[in-house]
Amino acid sequence: MSVVYLGLGSNMGDRVRHLRRTIYWLNAIEGGAVDAVSAVYETPPSGGPSGQGLFLNAAVRMVASLSPSGLLHQLQAIERKLGRLPETQRPKWAPRPMDLDMLLYDDRVIREPHLVVPHPLMTDRWFVLQPMCDIAADVVHPENRRTMAELLKSLNGSGYDRGRAVDVDLTTCLNPRN
Repeated sequence: MSVVYLGLGSNMGDRVRHLRRTIYWLNAIEGGAVDAVSAVYETPPSGGPSGQGLFLNAAVRMVASLSPSGLLHQLQAIERKLGRLPETQRPKWAPRPMDLDMLLYDDRVIREPHLVVPHPLMTDRWFVLQPMCDIAADVVHPENRRTMAELLKSLNGSGYDRGRAVDVDLTTCLNPRN
């Protein structure tokens, strides 16, 4: 079993419902179980067309028996179930009901045409690092060898437009097998 960290984000429709349904479907993946979930943060969009709504962002830790590419396929299927259009049918960084990013997969470095892990932009994004610190502050980034807490601390001094915690409890969505 591998330990995988995922970033979740939604800025279309019922954002809270999308986050909850995503965790439910992650738990339904064969050989997968979400065992930790961060607080939820509301953040401005990063890039993309103007006029987008605010994102709700969270991070989860799950165990998975699937290969990285097999898990990616399942993550994309969840995004489609919630109404996300394929990359070929939408602008990059367009509003979306769900964005699932594989942030870390064990301590592996993966470079494939459709999958790069660790996520290449995670160290520059408060909306990724803050939720990661909620559940994995001491986890070390496999390339730069800094903990999530160290990465967040260095980012916090950069003037980055941070978000705010919102009163949404996703722990009720954790897998009952945990």
